[in-house]
Amino acid sequence: MKRTLLVAAVLALWPAATVLAQGPAGKPAQPDLAKAQTIVNQICAACHGTDGNSPSPANPNLAGLPAEYITGQLAHFKSGIRANAVMLGMSATLTGEDMVALGAYYAKQKPKGLAAKDPELVKLGQALYRGGDAAKGIPACSACHGPNGAGIPKSYPRLAGQHGDYTYAQLKAFRAGERGADKDGKDLNGRIMTAIAAKLSDTQMKALAEYTTGLR
Repeated sequence: MKRTLLVAAVLALWPAATVLAQGPAGKPAQPDLAKAQTIVNQICAACHGTDGNSPSPANPNLAGLPAEYITGQLAHFKSGIRANAVMLGMSATLTGEDMVALGAYYAKQKPKGLAAKDPELVKLGQALYRGGDAAKGIPACSACHGPNGAGIPKSYPRLAGQHGDYTYAQLKAFRAGERGADKDGKDLNGRIMTAIAAKLSDTQMKALAEYTTGLR
């Protein structure tokens, strides 16, 4: 029951993607994929790849992420809700239509997939991802990110095949309050993650990052 109420609250309060995806008279905007390709080539490709598969483990793979999630995160970067100096600059000139188009573009790209390397960490990560840690009050990651790490459009990102280094860094950022702790409390999902990450040990974070890397 609590999880149902939590998910309902998140979806009800999700601001950015829904607004940005509206065209005139409230009609869904038609993403300009040709313009998105130009923006990708000029701005995004160096860090995220032209096909959304990042050449660097420090930068996230965007291929296959839910379009609405990408759109919303771009809006958060531009407004400063999600603090990141590099992405603040990259998103500064993007319009709402550009963000919608980029979300649609990367959602259509095919993730290449990555392989986990540490069997012991994978075992620990799998148990935590699927079942949580009741003793520490940590919910199962699969409840929001899906059993296969595919995520939920608008709300929760795809974790399957994400660079482990990036996932680990983001979990640490949530725990440190460097992400998901905007002063106005507009990043509801981020606030949820800061509460969860605060209970995770470094080993648990590494295990989750390793396990989700190998998900398909």
